[in-house]
Amino acid sequence: GVVDSANGDAGPSVSAVVESMTSVLGHRGPDASRIWTGPSGRVALGHTRLTILDLSEAGAQPMSSRDGRWTIVYNGEGYNTGDLRREVLGVRWQGHSDTEVLVEYIARFGVLKALKAVKGMFAFGVWDNERSELWLARDRFGEKPLYYGWHRGVFLFASELKALRAVPDFDPEIDRGSLLEYFRWLNIPAPQTIYEGVWKLPPAHFLR
Repeated sequence: GVVDSANGDAGPSVSAVVESMTSVLGHRGPDASRIWTGPSGRVALGHTRLTILDLSEAGAQPMSSRDGRWTIVYNGEGYNTGDLRREVLGVRWQGHSDTEVLVEYIARFGVLKALKAVKGMFAFGVWDNERSELWLARDRFGEKPLYYGWHRGVFLFASELKALRAVPDFDPEIDRGSLLEYFRWLNIPAPQTIYEGVWKLPPAHFLR
């Protein structure tokens, strides 16, 4: 995902940046790839899809809520989707995907209540079209990764570091402190990553 905070930026469009990012994640979702661009043209979300629970177009992402306020990209599996679905009354469901249930639950109750209610392994980014706010969230045990950082006035996030590296002219420096942690523990603890200016959202955390 990409959010451009620099007015008049002469660089590539946000959709072109996201297309570069999603192109290197085909192994994560070989069934489909889609990009959503907000009305302002300054935010774009991309998703590569591996169809499991809903094989129809009704499960395609990025997915917007029926009221048009929220647009989500979601990676994971919800274990109590049926319970959440029953709480959202009056919705004409288009399919059977976890994503649809989550985005409609957020539309009805908000992100914070959704994070308290959902059980599962997940990472997601959801854009609030009404308030122009991006929310990122990660499951309690951190089973699904989520990375983010800034590049030339543009906020980036992705499920893999290689997607960030695919951004044109993105060439971060190696973080020497993180490198030391890797040699010491054979891993790099969140929120650090191997790159300066790029962070990993810790488990059970959200970012707005």
